[in-house]
Amino acid sequence: YQLLNIPARRVAIFGGTHGNEMSGITLVNLWIKNGKEIQRKGVETKPFITNPRAVEKCTRYVDTDLNRAFTTENLSAPSGDDLPYEVKRAQQINEIFGPKGSPDAYDVIFDLHNTTSNMGCTLILESSKDHFNLQMICPVLLTEHPLLKYSTSRSVAKHPIEVGPQPQGVLRSNIFESMRVCPLTIDGLCCVGLEFPPCSVDVFRVWDKMDYPRDTNGNIIAMVHPNLQDCDWEPLNPGDPMFQMFDGTTVRYEGVGTVYPTFINEAAYYEKQQAFVTTRRETLVAGAIKKA
Repeated sequence: YQLLNIPARRVAIFGGTHGNEMSGITLVNLWIKNGKEIQRKGVETKPFITNPRAVEKCTRYVDTDLNRAFTTENLSAPSGDDLPYEVKRAQQINEIFGPKGSPDAYDVIFDLHNTTSNMGCTLILESSKDHFNLQMICPVLLTEHPLLKYSTSRSVAKHPIEVGPQPQGVLRSNIFESMRVCPLTIDGLCCVGLEFPPCSVDVFRVWDKMDYPRDTNGNIIAMVHPNLQDCDWEPLNPGDPMFQMFDGTTVRYEGVGTVYPTFINEAAYYEKQQAFVTTRRETLVAGAIKKA
């Protein structure tokens, strides 16, 4: 088989992209004080707090969602006091760890996030051709979609990664410890000369965004159905309960074929008019790689 030489010489670990997601914030601050745990021979590893003002206020963001701010338009906007804080911050991050899409960008960015949904530890990838990250071990959410663009902080890197979960503004020891391990999974990929043969990887490709039922004024008139709540990654078939109206009636899934919901009832997505994301399960082949 053909080997792809994948260098991983510069790795960044982001915390605080959302200022109320405590696991990543705590871990990054810990590693800023003492980075011995994440340092590897021949690899520059940089822990970094991405949204310090939001972290100080323990809020998701100050002016706008930093994790949607890395658009070409924002990154090329003339600097000025009228720019939203997170757009200014995106430009600064792009200068340090990018430029986005350039050969000079960091090789890997771990962006540590929490979620209120029952997703477990998840790698969120943006390209089905990213053989480097497909060799990692975790449930994989693939956001590669022609109509859905996210412009995330991790997208500055050549090989971006995102992990979760945990409620907002809370630090739980079990989630803290499981997240602590995630950035250390690149150990093997940082070993010079180590080869990884081709392998098949099951991924969940983003399919659609589902909003809550609403009245004519845009007010939510239903909840996630009890049969769906906390059932991230489990199959949702046509006819299965999806929402429970406030009058007690059930709204059932009417899509074509089985989907696998995730980000179910995510607290941060109420403002984005999103009850959950549907995905389709598929198998990708990760090509053989060798640490150059």
